Amino acid sequence: MQDAVDAFFGKKNIAVVGATDRPEKYGYKVFRKLLDHGYHVFPVHPTLSVIDGIQVFKSLSEIPEKVEAVEVIVNPSVTEEVVKECHKLGVGLVWMQPGAESDSAIEFCHTHGIVCIHDMCVLSYPG
Repeated sequence: MQDAVDAFFGKKNIAVVGATDRPEKYGYKVFRKLLDHGYHVFPVHPTLSVIDGIQVFKSLSEIPEKVEAVEVIVNPSVTEEVVKECHKLGVGLVWMQPGAESDSAIEFCHTHGIVCIHDMCVLSYPG
């Protein structure tokens, strides 16, 4: 799994599905951590338009640039849809925050050649 973690932190264009403007939430903490460490972060949230001055996208498909990795901080049923969208868009690396993963989403990733990190918190790593 360490190779996958290293690969994730080696990317520059990272989408955060479940990013939020609420500082007490993990969706904000992860978004800020990646942003503060120099990553080009694309926040994804269905109802927000801006987080800390950065445009928010309603879905991965709306992002105009190539996303190299996706961080997922949503309900497991939403994660299952997100990994399908990742496959459609050719995103090959997904990190599912604890609580966002599901056996179905993990299996989908394995079946479709998407590197999947799970059962680990991105906030535990220096980035």
